[in-house]
Amino acid sequence: MEQNQNRIVENKMGVMPEGRLLINMSLPMMISMLVQAMYNIVDSVFVSRVHEDALTAVSLAFPLQTLMIAVGAGTGVGVNALVSRALGEKDHNLANRVANNGVFVFVLSAILTMIAGLTVVKPFYSLQTTAAQTRIYNYGVDYLSIVMIFSFGMYMQFVFERILQSTGRTLYTMFSQSIGAIINIVLDPILIFGYFGAPAMGIKGAAIATVIGQFVAGFVAFLFNHKVNTDVRVSIRGFGPDSRIIGNIYRIGLPSIVMQSIGSVMTGGMNSILMGLSTTGTAVFGVYFKLQSFFFMPVFGLNNGLIPILSYNYGARKKSRMTNTLRYGYIIAFIFTALGFVAFELVPDKLLLIFDASDEMLRIGCKALRVIGVHYLIAWFCIVTGSLFQSIGKASFSMYVSIARQLVVLLPAAFILAKIGGLNLIWWCFPIAELMSLGITLVFLRKTYHEELNTL
Repeated sequence: MEQNQNRIVENKMGVMPEGRLLINMSLPMMISMLVQAMYNIVDSVFVSRVHEDALTAVSLAFPLQTLMIAVGAGTGVGVNALVSRALGEKDHNLANRVANNGVFVFVLSAILTMIAGLTVVKPFYSLQTTAAQTRIYNYGVDYLSIVMIFSFGMYMQFVFERILQSTGRTLYTMFSQSIGAIINIVLDPILIFGYFGAPAMGIKGAAIATVIGQFVAGFVAFLFNHKVNTDVRVSIRGFGPDSRIIGNIYRIGLPSIVMQSIGSVMTGGMNSILMGLSTTGTAVFGVYFKLQSFFFMPVFGLNNGLIPILSYNYGARKKSRMTNTLRYGYIIAFIFTALGFVAFELVPDKLLLIFDASDEMLRIGCKALRVIGVHYLIAWFCIVTGSLFQSIGKASFSMYVSIARQLVVLLPAAFILAKIGGLNLIWWCFPIAELMSLGITLVFLRKTYHEELNTL
């Protein structure tokens, strides 16, 4: 029975028409990512009702939160790609061992994050605030300490959802992610404002709602793996860490970790520059990150479907299926980012008012969103191409693109533009950096096609 089920998964990823396969695998994750994006927006909407300083404090938390997500998502990329490739090569024993070692490294990540939550949060906020910004400091410490100390649910969600994705069972990841996000959305107003007899905990309530939602999602993903995933088995019986497998997980996943960690450095740098100009400008930057997730999260969900398909067919040496799948991915990604561009250009004020924007935030934010929105017309191509690099073991290419975009171009451009024109010019750093990213991505794509795909 188990062998028959294995063949069904293999036939799905190796035989089903590419467009239908991509929709079949990506649509559940895109839906769940949309729910996650909705949670991100709703969470900040409720926080903005506490105080604009609370919104600024959450914006300042982005670098460390981004770092946590970078570790989880990047490690998940390595687990996902290796399990999918092992299944494509019909080595189910290797797939099991990769999954077991993946769970092991995620447990270690959760422990390290908890230690960091106990030790670095206060110094982190002290470096970003002044003595006159005590309220921002207190809000930030309350929020980020809870999110980091109780991060076990987030890491559990990452690993068990990626194992499900690697076997083609993306519908179950939609359920786990959606359940976690919905619980978070429901608990936010209850715990923040004290509805239904609950104590009003303010920004602490937002953090508690977040970790509860993550834990529930992680537990549901674990149950799905245990009950329905017959292709990969996670078990502690007889388990011992395998340094070779862990090394391979990070060989593929480390570039993704570095890429997203660079995002942490970028957001920290932008926050520092903006805090020197305006705390409201910092809040606008935080609102932008929440809004852009509504258009980019579905594209990341698309990528989560692309990677196992591309990895599987790379292992099976089916070039035409890889190129056709990639073509469909480009089309779908462009549609979502084009919608983001239109929204940012036509109704930026309506988007900002969702967050109870003051007149000052509207003045700064409308111009910021219109300028930043220009880079949506380019970003779709770079994001989807990065999934190809990751799926064939060339994730370092994506890392180089990210380093160049965010550290070599975006932050220096932001610093220079802030000196020249302040808040009126600083936002142009995003389109400038994206143009450079496109150029480097095209160079690496050409190299990949000639050196890797042509050999299949």
